[in-house]
Amino acid sequence: MNDISNEQIETDKLRTLKLLTAAIYLCQALTFMLAGLPLLVGVAINFIKRNEVQGTWLESHFNWQIKTTWITLAGFAISGITFGMGIGVFVLISVVVWLVYRITVGWYALNDDQPINNQLN
Repeated sequence: MNDISNEQIETDKLRTLKLLTAAIYLCQALTFMLAGLPLLVGVAINFIKRNEVQGTWLESHFNWQIKTTWITLAGFAISGITFGMGIGVFVLISVVVWLVYRITVGWYALNDDQPINNQLN
């Protein structure tokens, strides 16, 4: 009986962490409407909950989300710095397309209960 309840606890924990991972992808998507703040909220959650996903297939999603956030923020910064030179808009478009790609790939893998393919990192 104890083994069954331990299994159920682990299953419930994984389900909760999967929902949290989905919420972080949602935060990343909301970045477009709320000027980047949800991106920071999402990465904060990643760092707070990172130990809980270690050793699970969700760990790859957390790593993917963290990398997505840092590169997106760097891209936004470079875009802002170069905007006056006329290339900032192209950098911004590239970063937005890349962010949409990362959210889409992550979301589909999460919905299929799959880790992020290491070749994509």
